[in-house]
Amino acid sequence: MNKLEKIEKLAGEMNSDVEGFLRDIIAIKSTSMGEEEVVKRIREEMETLDFDEIIIDKMGNILGRVGNGEHVFAYDGHIDTVDVGQEDNWEFHPFQGKEDEEYIYGRGASDQKGGFASCLYGAAIAKKLGLLEGISLWVVGSVQEEDCDGLCWQHILEEKTINPEFVVLTEPTGLNVYRGHRGRMEIKVAVKGLSAHGSAPERGDNAIYKMASILKELEELNENLKYDEFLGKGTLAVSEIFYTSPSRCAVADGCAISVDRRLTFGETRDSAIGEIKELKSVVDSEAVVEMYTYSGKSYTDLVQEVDCYFPTWVIGEDSRYCEILLESCEKILGSKPFLDKWTFSTNGVAIMGMKNIPCIGFGPGREEEAHAPNEKILKEELLNAVKVYAIIPELYKGGQQ
Repeated sequence: MNKLEKIEKLAGEMNSDVEGFLRDIIAIKSTSMGEEEVVKRIREEMETLDFDEIIIDKMGNILGRVGNGEHVFAYDGHIDTVDVGQEDNWEFHPFQGKEDEEYIYGRGASDQKGGFASCLYGAAIAKKLGLLEGISLWVVGSVQEEDCDGLCWQHILEEKTINPEFVVLTEPTGLNVYRGHRGRMEIKVAVKGLSAHGSAPERGDNAIYKMASILKELEELNENLKYDEFLGKGTLAVSEIFYTSPSRCAVADGCAISVDRRLTFGETRDSAIGEIKELKSVVDSEAVVEMYTYSGKSYTDLVQEVDCYFPTWVIGEDSRYCEILLESCEKILGSKPFLDKWTFSTNGVAIMGMKNIPCIGFGPGREEEAHAPNEKILKEELLNAVKVYAIIPELYKGGQQ
């Protein structure tokens, strides 16, 4: 029996365990900063699968290693989820791990506990079949990604918990290979006014009216942002609006908005802030334009204050890492997958965008399921992903750049 046949056989034998584990971790609610219980369950599974080393770091990320070779790489899967939103939009309970013949359902099924479950078992199969010669493979269950993507990996890399040669991101790709995505920023624009009684508005300076002019120019700016052939156009969207006023019978003396800015290749934090600062309405109203900061407390009570800037990253389609993923998929799935990009943002913003460690995306699940009600994942994709994750270490041998 050759290696591919052995992977196929063992993955089939473990399929019910993979599905059961996924249903278990879906059933544990683990929104950002509330991942402690799911980390405990993951540790149990790593121990059952005979991982060689298990670390829970100061932030609460869980890292499990198989193999003890000189070449280190990692599979990353964030184990936090967004909340469920309006529960009446769900046709089933979002945390009961519902399943049928084709799908497993629930919050996090595609985004992205399915990817984590499959890479965990793929790594375990690689160990059982002796496919880790010269390799130390870490499976990382990262936390707080939904709140602040990349913060988990900033912590891992700055603390030198591990130092991988490259990272496979297991976010949903529908079993295609993704090699980048746009970056993003969270920007605040604020203006001041002067309050006055609402019966005599001419005595005041209405901050909301000032902001109205800014909003119009931002809408126009969005249409003229930089375009990249692979990643597409940069975008901006006003996502929130706030005001201050002494009462409903007074002129507003303050107004602020939040801007979700998506950065295509070639755009930077400085260029994005500068474009807004240069708008005529911003200059005329002496508006303050600044980046938000994030300081959420992890479930371990660790606070890390960082700018809400998440850089763009792209890895070349001729990269050895792309070749390894494409070859792995071709061997398991019988055909080469499509090379593409995510619409949303991932931990790659820190791994490659900030720290310049090559990363590439491959995972079960569909991007359109992310953050949506009635989230689900195909069982067939889950099993196929397990097999691909099992073969990647074998193909990585000698493939380092």
